[in-house]
Amino acid sequence: MNIQAEKIELIKMLLDTDNPKIIESIRKIFKKERTSDFWDDLSLQQREEIENASIEIENGKVTDYESFIKKHR
Repeated sequence: MNIQAEKIELIKMLLDTDNPKIIESIRKIFKKERTSDFWDDLSLQQREEIENASIEIENGKVTDYESFIKKHR
């Protein structure tokens, strides 16, 4: 089934339902999709690591790729 046919089928099902829980669930799905930010999906530890790395970069604590590779060969 192609995407347009899927969408039409979903619209028909939505129009046929009188269940407010289903309608609210669909609303929540669309609302989450519009406001979703990857940052919200990261764990606290992942966020802290990214923030610490950003501070290190700002302070010039960086290593170029070639130097890093030489140390690990």
